[in-house]
Amino acid sequence: MLVLLPPSEGKASSGRGAPLKPEALSLPGLTAAREAVLTELAELCAGDEDKAREVLGLSEGLRGEVAKNAELRTGGARPAGEIYTGVLYDSLGLASLDTAAKRRAARSLLVFSGLWGAVRVTDRIPSYRCSMGVKLPGLGALGAHWRTPMASVLPEVAGSGLVLDLRSAAYAAAWKPKGEVAGRTASVRVLHAPTRKVVSHFNKATKGRIVRSLLTSGAEPKGPAELVEALRDLGYVVEAQAPAKSGQSWSLDVLVDEVH
Repeated sequence: MLVLLPPSEGKASSGRGAPLKPEALSLPGLTAAREAVLTELAELCAGDEDKAREVLGLSEGLRGEVAKNAELRTGGARPAGEIYTGVLYDSLGLASLDTAAKRRAARSLLVFSGLWGAVRVTDRIPSYRCSMGVKLPGLGALGAHWRTPMASVLPEVAGSGLVLDLRSAAYAAAWKPKGEVAGRTASVRVLHAPTRKVVSHFNKATKGRIVRSLLTSGAEPKGPAELVEALRDLGYVVEAQAPAKSGQSWSLDVLVDEVH
């Protein structure tokens, strides 16, 4: 099972660990594309601060994020699972997983990123600020920048098993499963049951809980149909729509009344 996650907008401090080693990151097929973003982003943020804030869409109160990006190559790095914070990651609670669940997380979770393309939670990265919606002056829109290398690398990473897609729209645009990979991909929405609307907090928190439930239970669904059964066994209310034709993904709606 491969689980595709969005990053968090806010991130923990990098601390004083050893600096980034780009060549040590997972998915080496993305190295050249990562290097291009890393180089331009660091140079942009080491120059005109106001221009960098404008490009990154940062408010006056987030000036410190520009300085953080300027030190991407020299600042400390920590496992990505410790860098990403926020509602989804709080609910996922990687640090509190037992040893077996942490091993499953290390091999199955993939976090998409405007800067890195995608990383595993064990990859050591510095804290940064760069969403997939950013358009760098030289490289252009990052979503478009990542599509070609992702299309080459991700099908192999997906292997032959289930792909559980929990990404937000901006990150989903960087790689869309196609062909037979799409047929074993399940995209999930979380709906507030009384209104049947997507509510941000319900959405993020429930997605984190879903991943934690799968990791801690040891469930290993082989495909979308088996995922639906596994989630229902774990207590989730799931409505599933199988693809109408080949080359399309499954759509799953998880209905929640409240988030605990």
